Amino acid sequence: MMRWLVLVLGTLGLLIAVGRRQVSATGDIFTDATSQAGIAWRHANGESSEKFLIEAMGGGVALLDFDGDGLLDLFFVTGGETPKSPRSSSPHNALYRNLGNGKFADVAEKAGLVRIPFYGMGVAVADFDNDGYPDLYITGYPSCALFHNNRDGTFTDITEKAGVKNAGKWAAGAAWIDYDRDGHLDLFVSNYVKFSYNDSHNCAYKGERTYCAQTAYEGDRPTLYHNNGNGTFTDVTEQAGLSKLVGRALGVVSIDVNDDGWPDLFVARDASPNLLLINKHNGTFEDAALDAEVALSADGAARAGMGVDAGDVNGDGRPDFVVTNFNDEHHTLFLNPGKFPFREATRESGLAALTRFYVGWGAHFIDYDNDGNLDLVLANGHINPVIERTRMDVLYQEPPLLLANDGHGVFRNVKEQAGPIFRGRYLGRGLGVGDYDNDGGVDIVLTRLNDTPVLLHNNVGHRESWIGIALQGTKSNRDAIGARLTLTAGGRKLVRWITGGASYLSSHDRRLVFGLGDAPAGPMKLDIRWPNGNAQTVTGLKPNQYQKVLE
Repeated sequence: MMRWLVLVLGTLGLLIAVGRRQVSATGDIFTDATSQAGIAWRHANGESSEKFLIEAMGGGVALLDFDGDGLLDLFFVTGGETPKSPRSSSPHNALYRNLGNGKFADVAEKAGLVRIPFYGMGVAVADFDNDGYPDLYITGYPSCALFHNNRDGTFTDITEKAGVKNAGKWAAGAAWIDYDRDGHLDLFVSNYVKFSYNDSHNCAYKGERTYCAQTAYEGDRPTLYHNNGNGTFTDVTEQAGLSKLVGRALGVVSIDVNDDGWPDLFVARDASPNLLLINKHNGTFEDAALDAEVALSADGAARAGMGVDAGDVNGDGRPDFVVTNFNDEHHTLFLNPGKFPFREATRESGLAALTRFYVGWGAHFIDYDNDGNLDLVLANGHINPVIERTRMDVLYQEPPLLLANDGHGVFRNVKEQAGPIFRGRYLGRGLGVGDYDNDGGVDIVLTRLNDTPVLLHNNVGHRESWIGIALQGTKSNRDAIGARLTLTAGGRKLVRWITGGASYLSSHDRRLVFGLGDAPAGPMKLDIRWPNGNAQTVTGLKPNQYQKVLE
């Protein structure tokens, strides 16, 4: 194994400077920075008297550095119009450029991203052509769109040429994954249900029109596109063994589940068994969800899975999974013992009691205080406005949750310290994370149905030591999606992964922040297993800054 020194070349932009620290006057963990940042865009769901199910399901957010200036920008996906929705103003997406001073400016019009010719749902970000700039795949109904980054602040819709339109389907989540390890990112698309505006499935409560249950709709199969390396993709769903996996798929995350060096997929499905797609190294996948006991509840029922994320919550170096579900089903935690079956730890982790009455959507593991333990942030919000007439204990608008991890996978709600947003009530949907001011504290973006998003600034992450890592693949895909990183510091080992997808309809900062907590100062070592299987060891790391590592 070769030893490499990390590249820290500030004059070339490879070292991202620590941003100006913001301090909360109230002592809250997170401050609502939305208004101060200048973010005024509103999600539009096209709500109509027909109560089309799609109106209740959006919308996504992405944190990405689209212009390569070292600052995370924000992209928001609108829903759109349905056939009978009011048309007071035309729904539009937003691309907020980070100005570097806590302010953002919407440049979607100039960038060519302001409108899409379909109802938008989510977004998956990756540099699919390895040219150094992130591209956007926007999901929705009845098609999707791939926007290529022109490296000049603009994007071009190349969907038709690339062959990734996903025509006629209602696509929700999507994940970039180099499933064959050829250095080119492929694309997995979670398709939800077979849907048409011509059939709105008339449902009512006490004579009032309302949204039908998801079980009124037939599920669909996912789509897998293989990247041909020339700007085009081939639909390989059939060849990959995925065409028979019909169900109501929403969130998806790509990660190496069994530590064999090949990326797998966990798919959260709604009133359909979850999928755990194990990569067979030959272009095919096998669903092992039943063997892993992550497909169904303990009593054999399919839960209403929406969002999903993966991370090591108990410090054993293996990826565990959280899945958000409907009220009374609890948001589920699956612990990975290194072999099948997984162990459901929903009750012992505290998630059962903490999430029983909530409908969950976005979810992400986040070490908000940089103590080295992965905490959890969850977006909640009910789907049906009439729920409060049928239940006294379930609300329509619900609070997001910030759950602190004790290091052993047991969580507690820190809403009193987290900030006012975590004590409010919202129709939360998408959720993305990333450090938008480069101060080492990972920030949060929460989307709300038919409302403005919420940008939450982390006030406490910088108080502990940390180290930020940005990987750049050379033989592997440039984004290093699929890499496994092990940081050894102060006698402690922290394992993290660069995943594709994750949460609900959203994309996240590709950089990883390792919280060092109170680990004694001393040498640090970073072991990287790149997506193509190559191993690399990096020393000479410096705390409290971001450093780029080349493969």
